[in-house]
Amino acid sequence: MRIFRSALSVAFVLLAAACAGPVSSLPPLSKDDIAAELRRQQVAQIRKYYSELHRVDTVAFRIRAANRADCKDWVSAQIGLYAATPNSLPRKYQSFSAEALDLRWSRATVISVVEGSPADEAGIKNGDELISFNDDPVPTSGTMGWMGGFLKFNEERPVRISFLRDDKDIIDAKVTPVIACAIPINYVVDGTVNASTSDKKIIISSSIVDLAHTDSQLAVLIGHELAHSNLGHLGKRRWNTVVGWVGGLAADVGFLAGGVGTRGAFSKEFAKAGALAYSVGFEREADYVGAYYAARAGYDLTGVEEFWRALGQANPDSIRLARTHPTTPERFLQMQKVAAEIAEKKRKHLPLMPELKLVEVRHDQTTSENY
Repeated sequence: MRIFRSALSVAFVLLAAACAGPVSSLPPLSKDDIAAELRRQQVAQIRKYYSELHRVDTVAFRIRAANRADCKDWVSAQIGLYAATPNSLPRKYQSFSAEALDLRWSRATVISVVEGSPADEAGIKNGDELISFNDDPVPTSGTMGWMGGFLKFNEERPVRISFLRDDKDIIDAKVTPVIACAIPINYVVDGTVNASTSDKKIIISSSIVDLAHTDSQLAVLIGHELAHSNLGHLGKRRWNTVVGWVGGLAADVGFLAGGVGTRGAFSKEFAKAGALAYSVGFEREADYVGAYYAARAGYDLTGVEEFWRALGQANPDSIRLARTHPTTPERFLQMQKVAAEIAEKKRKHLPLMPELKLVEVRHDQTTSENY
């Protein structure tokens, strides 16, 4: 092994000597300067991330609370608060998170409170250090998971939250949770303009959030993903895939009976075709219902259709291609009409109910829907 490594090192040296390199006289870079700039960029990135996460959490909380009836039994108690210690954050953030977010290692620090949430109404603020929930100590590791478990068990009963403010005052606040849709809505840094829904969670990418210039546009996007889940689109897509596969299997068996082996080609292709069946219709329906979800949460839909023009500019293929999704011109015009429909119902003081047939939805699907 040692001989092999030596030979490999020699080979790399010879390769480097043979390769062409830069010819400019570049300025020297200090390792210390690079390290300092690295830290500055890391600090700026995590601050931006949690600022945008607060925006997504705020909109998501309102959408989940206003539309809990549509989520049926997939609901949970929520208070609209995010807290962390460096130890509870991903390892890649730990070395600089205390500096970036003013966190404490000894107690979980509140870094996001949703406006209008139970935590906000109880007077909890960013920077407060959580001590206990009903005298149960708040852990410094896995903080949010612990809080979610506590609230799930506690349900709608009031919680006495003790916290330290400004390193001197211990305050007790009575927080009464609200019941809201329980599906997690995760914000991720991703250069792809996309959002997706699976049976377990909704994922919103940073790129699609950047395109949503107003919270109303973001509310429609999150409502769209929640609609995929509540309307059973995931299960329907899976069923259509199975139907297509069965049809293809019949063709494969028929050819095999005639002495021609297909190696399952028809099964594979028909399954793909089944998965795409009604895909565009599902997306239009999710746009439609998602707009109602946003309106129920109190968002003004004036101008929300402009998002589709922005998406068309960011992804030009979406302007004219409609294999899995409607084109952006179609989505723009539909959103205008849906916004007008909702405005008319508000004017007449009618319930904000989308025009749908009654469907039964199960939250046990294993596929996913993209935005």
